[in-house]
Amino acid sequence: MAELSMEKDAVNTEDDHLNNSLGDPGLISPDKEDISRILTVPFKGRIRGGMRPGKKIIIMGIVDPEPDSFDINLTCSCSKEKDEEELRDVALKLSARFAERQFLRNARVSGKWSEEEASIAYFPFIQDQPFRIEIHCEHQRFRIFVDGHQLFDFYHKVKSLMTIDTIRIDGSLQITKLG
Repeated sequence: MAELSMEKDAVNTEDDHLNNSLGDPGLISPDKEDISRILTVPFKGRIRGGMRPGKKIIIMGIVDPEPDSFDINLTCSCSKEKDEEELRDVALKLSARFAERQFLRNARVSGKWSEEEASIAYFPFIQDQPFRIEIHCEHQRFRIFVDGHQLFDFYHKVKSLMTIDTIRIDGSLQITKLG
């Protein structure tokens, strides 16, 4: 499972290398007094060692009571200007849009967005309810599960998986656990 280190945008980043307080190597669960500061949205964290086949990221959270949308982005350090967030390649962008009841996915490589993929069997998110998203990295694709059900696959547009080293989460949700 992917190891994440947490850093809040424009905030002290002393907690870049959190240890797991529960002994579960897959989930990072900071102490209760730290959780509101570390897992606040917008969230930015490092994926230690980048992605590779067999690694997975788990995002647990609660949808806001009156949600609009939320985004989860896996970004790369493969861009020349890796300090400039808007210039980084986006290996996977997941966008939950509540008004349209869509869970969209996309990627940006060398400044160009791929064609957005939108078809899903059902919209899995409910306002004010918890959810669990799993992003499994395989050789040719990401496999996305929500609440234990496989929802779709997204084939890699970024070929160097190890450069996928950052996760960003923003929008109408609260994050409860990451791993």
